[in-house]
Amino acid sequence: MKPDVRKGQAPPMEPRDRFGERFRARFFDPAFRGEDAAIARLEEIAWQGYTQGRKAPVTRKAGPEFQDPDYELSVEWYETRNRLLAAQSRWGEAATPSRVLVICASPRNDGTCPGEISKTFRLAGIAQHTLVEAGLEVDFLDLSLLTSDYDRHIHPCKGCVSTAMPLCHWPCSCYPNHSTNQVNDWMAEIYERWVSAHGILLVTPTHWYTMASPLKLMMDRLVCADGGNPDPTATGGKNPEKAKALELQGWDYPKHLAGRTYGVVVHGDVAGIEGTRRALCDWLDWMGLIDAGAASRIDRYIGYYEPYATSHDTLDHDEAVQEEVRNAARALTQAVRELRAGRLSAPGRDLERPRPK
Repeated sequence: MKPDVRKGQAPPMEPRDRFGERFRARFFDPAFRGEDAAIARLEEIAWQGYTQGRKAPVTRKAGPEFQDPDYELSVEWYETRNRLLAAQSRWGEAATPSRVLVICASPRNDGTCPGEISKTFRLAGIAQHTLVEAGLEVDFLDLSLLTSDYDRHIHPCKGCVSTAMPLCHWPCSCYPNHSTNQVNDWMAEIYERWVSAHGILLVTPTHWYTMASPLKLMMDRLVCADGGNPDPTATGGKNPEKAKALELQGWDYPKHLAGRTYGVVVHGDVAGIEGTRRALCDWLDWMGLIDAGAASRIDRYIGYYEPYATSHDTLDHDEAVQEEVRNAARALTQAVRELRAGRLSAPGRDLERPRPK
């Protein structure tokens, strides 16, 4: 079967004047006016990078550990990849302390427009305290920093998998893309935090019948952990023809995060919590993670159809949901200990899949 690459969707490159408008938009503040000449010089450098496609301006020879040792590999990607290899090695060592990644998935915090902390942050904090009391190391990932930090991003997944699985590299090589100013991508750090964890606890609100947008951004960018290609030289970087041919030869879909254990806490106030919890658990199951039991997978309403303005007060009085979150953390603690002792059962995980994907 000959691979067929379909073309015709992408628009032409931006004209010079429109590029300039977009570049200068970040300098709208009148405080920059004294540096307009310098900004113009930077704009011209950025324009050259854009027109010349300097996605990875600093590269190195891939070396003998890759299929094509002479391929010019992004130094930034190579360094991220090496950190993941080191993290995976530490993860498997018996002497490494047991570690849980607690993820607060709400975009709300008091350092940005809402002016108030989220209930998700409070629930994740309850879980964090419970895990620390049990003697585990806790890495607290607050995704609300996307809305309050300067120029911090989780750029969207570009869907390389849908062209061919080997085109999706582990870790993701779509970013940074310096030619289009798609930089400051947080995922390079977040990948390492996932790899370093023995357990994962996701805590998310429900927004429009599903998980909050920061969590969905992270989820989509973790597709490279489920079948991603650890050797970009095998596809000549982002060459779709080579990637399609490689997939059609037979791809083994390596699960780079398999073997970790997880829990999920979903809360809402009107609808959608059950579907969100199921979607998250299905996603984690698919990636080869192992659930920590029924107590670790919960969905609850906090102030059902009550005013938003008093929802924190409602959570103050809902001691049952607070205890359920503690139980989710306790179940995850038990699962991490069972995992590291080699006793955590996941029947069927070693069976050959007739439909790998």
